[in-house]
Amino acid sequence: MPAPTLAKLSLALLLATACVAAHAENWPIPDWSAQTPSQSTAQQSALTALENYAFPARDDETRKGVRTDALLIVRDGQIIYERYAGPTKAGTPHLTWSVSKSIFAAVLGVAYGQGRFKLDAPVADYYPAMAAHPTIKMGHLLNWASGLDWEEDYEYAPLKSSVVAMLYTRGRGDMAAFVASHSSDAEPGQRFRYSSGDSTMLAATLKGMTRPEEYKSYPWTALFEPLGINSAVWETDPTGTFVGSSYAYMSARDLARVGLLMQRDGRWGEQQVLPKAWVDFSLTPFANYQPDPEQPNDAIPGGQWWLNLALNGAAKPWPDAPADTFAALGHWGQSLYVIPSEKLIIVRYADDRDGSYQHNQLLKLAQAAFAEVQP
Repeated sequence: MPAPTLAKLSLALLLATACVAAHAENWPIPDWSAQTPSQSTAQQSALTALENYAFPARDDETRKGVRTDALLIVRDGQIIYERYAGPTKAGTPHLTWSVSKSIFAAVLGVAYGQGRFKLDAPVADYYPAMAAHPTIKMGHLLNWASGLDWEEDYEYAPLKSSVVAMLYTRGRGDMAAFVASHSSDAEPGQRFRYSSGDSTMLAATLKGMTRPEEYKSYPWTALFEPLGINSAVWETDPTGTFVGSSYAYMSARDLARVGLLMQRDGRWGEQQVLPKAWVDFSLTPFANYQPDPEQPNDAIPGGQWWLNLALNGAAKPWPDAPADTFAALGHWGQSLYVIPSEKLIIVRYADDRDGSYQHNQLLKLAQAAFAEVQP
């Protein structure tokens, strides 16, 4: 048998090195591993401050103050902190509210990678009831920039609220048709207006990309099952359309899987679940975004995700977090934060009702408690 050549040995060494590097990453396959991080005295003090902030004495009678149901922190693919309160446990599928929007964007990312739609394609190509709005494209919906006349008010202004009507009253029988019935008050792509209608319309477009039976299971077969998510529940309206804006439920540990997928550019183990181009689009700020002077701390919209960028004269919304931080955010304090530069993922479920909770404060305390100790 001839001796191996130097070239063959070098190739074998490169392959072995690549294999070791690939397996050095921590993945929750099949389940999360946990690590007890080493902490300095200052970090131990910061952890106490974090717990005091996130888990104060809980007021279930008046529902005032910060009311955290779950706080899960992952660093470099391993759980380093986990605590639950109220009725929520590690396996509880918690209502995510508008975090659903970002989860559904990831579902659509799989469809995008399969060539089922294009960002510049008219929405009406996939949902014919949008024929009255032929210039609204898929990318416009993903940026909350459809131009539809939509009022995203909640329990404080229910009579004029489009989203309350869609979810609970005259629009609930066919939510996408209700969205399509709205008139436009801006050119598509020219104005950001946060809209659960845009997000629900995205869920309807998936129907036009899939067969009826395929649609019913698509979030599971496309995203949840490859990621090992087994707690997910997603409500539909009476027509069978997923309520993509609001009604996904999953455990904190399973939501963290979505965060890890995004943190690692759409890759899950050796599988590229989302195209990197889709992740890049999701984390690119909407080009025509203009800050609202009445909401100076608003996060910057990307493709159904929220970004911590200083843009068009506005300061970073979370000044104590790195600029690469991004998040999925929902009503009453539901949050999935991803900080790639710190290799951190933070999931928070909650029942906040009075505005006491502040994103920046939790991010600041979590980073102080769990930043990697440098040798």
